[in-house]
Amino acid sequence: MTADEEFNLFFERHHRELGRLAYLLTGDPDEADDLTADAFVAAWRRWDRVRNAASPLAYARGIVARLAGGRVRRLLRERRRVTAAGAAAVEWADGPDVPAVLDVRAALRRLPPRKRACVVLRYAFDLSERETAEILGISVGTVKSQTSKAVVELERALGGQALNRLLLNQPRLEGPNG
Repeated sequence: MTADEEFNLFFERHHRELGRLAYLLTGDPDEADDLTADAFVAAWRRWDRVRNAASPLAYARGIVARLAGGRVRRLLRERRRVTAAGAAAVEWADGPDVPAVLDVRAALRRLPPRKRACVVLRYAFDLSERETAEILGISVGTVKSQTSKAVVELERALGGQALNRLLLNQPRLEGPNG
């Protein structure tokens, strides 16, 4: 099988999952689509490294997480500039108008990028602490502490019962494509 064929197969198998990850990390379907496309471009450029990795999917998840972190930081800088200029930010959500889903999206958006990535990878994608650490390029201890701190922040934002529903009923974290 040629490199092109391998990459095409990888794309077909994992596009939806990586798009869902991007959505959960950014909270914006259009931004997630762009980020997913950028991640696949980056994966193609490094295809020899990606396909020879112990887990090509984990490698690609890491690309998505790093790109999302950079975009979130850029967006935060832009929002600060807009706020400083006195403009009001408008927030809306695509998808079903379900209060619980909107609350979760808003709570996730308020988490710093690393905490958000840890929570999303651990609970929405059911990855182990070790797998999450490998994807994000951080230690297992950092995953544990960031996840723990994120859960505390989410408990504050959502309340304990809502958070328990969130963690036990993972489809509530689904992106716009399922």
